[in-house]
Amino acid sequence: MENLEEKNAIERSREHLANERTFLAWIRTSIALMGFGFVIVKFSLFLKQLSLLLETGGLPSKGYSSIVGVVMVAIGVIITILAFLQYKRNEKQLKNNYFVPSSMLTLFVTLIIITGGIFMIFYLLSTV
Repeated sequence: MENLEEKNAIERSREHLANERTFLAWIRTSIALMGFGFVIVKFSLFLKQLSLLLETGGLPSKGYSSIVGVVMVAIGVIITILAFLQYKRNEKQLKNNYFVPSSMLTLFVTLIIITGGIFMIFYLLSTV
């Protein structure tokens, strides 16, 4: 009987650890998005400063890279919040021995990436 309880405890700990690994994967994704957004904004500012320094014909044209960078940071923050909510929901379900998977976070990230990709395609086609 004790061997069965020990096996059950190991299985439950594996489930909780898998939940934590999934949460940490989402956190890494959100940190990467926020970092990339930050780099985009700073690089945009660098290019503006460089064009003013080199006096290349006045103010640089209005670019969208700063807006894209800020939006990426905001998406990273939203993903962090949603990942935490999903982690807590899964944790509660695992404690109650009742688990119903949810794909809300995955669907959100997929839709954002598809939408961003479509906007980038149209933007790049308009500059060609």
